[in-house]
Amino acid sequence: LKVLSHIDSVLRSPRAPPLIYRRSKGPVQNYIKDSGQECGFEHLPLTIEMWADQLMALKDLHRSLRKLSLELVPWHTGDLQDSRESIRVEDLQFIVDAILEEIENKEKNSQKPSLPTLFAIVSHFQKLFDVNSLNGVYPRMNEVYTKLGEMTNAMRNLHELLELDSSAPPTVVVDTVGKLCDIINENVTEQVQQLLGTQDIHSIINKLEEHECFFPPFQALIQDLLCLLEISNLDDILPTVRHLK
Repeated sequence: LKVLSHIDSVLRSPRAPPLIYRRSKGPVQNYIKDSGQECGFEHLPLTIEMWADQLMALKDLHRSLRKLSLELVPWHTGDLQDSRESIRVEDLQFIVDAILEEIENKEKNSQKPSLPTLFAIVSHFQKLFDVNSLNGVYPRMNEVYTKLGEMTNAMRNLHELLELDSSAPPTVVVDTVGKLCDIINENVTEQVQQLLGTQDIHSIINKLEEHECFFPPFQALIQDLLCLLEISNLDDILPTVRHLK
């Protein structure tokens, strides 16, 4: 009875879990009342059995967590052995904390590309710029960089010459250059018309035909005169003829 009372005092301790203490019922409670003592541990065998099952499950959980930890953080599990006789909650908490810490570090470093990602990037570059081998990646990169620099400088100069805003897209630059070409072509046509003294395209054609008929005989005559007078300059023809006269 004294041993039972001592157990009862342990069960009533503030540190004891509420699960292990219940008020006695039935004949055992009457017996305790008759003896002048009250204790509540008649249900403890079932509770102890449950705890034993939990302790066994704790070992299985520890084994599973350790396998997971070996995959994620193998450098944290060197001092943990499966052959330990007793597994503490602190051991499990240590493994979980190590895994959580590794996950947090991976999330912080998630911006760093992995090897498969880098391989995919290189393969994509090879397809875009028709590079057959890895040795040709760097030369093609340099070539693309050089061409890009040249195009950037050309676009910057065109923006300045055309007095366009630096944010104007290439399509606007192309349209502006096209309009300038149209204006230049129109001016050239007007200048040709003024030079030939006509605004009629048919008159221009007639003048060109007349020139084509007149110029070859005239050129042949001049060549004959140069040979006959033994001179090479057109300006010497008249002085030579006057001298002969």
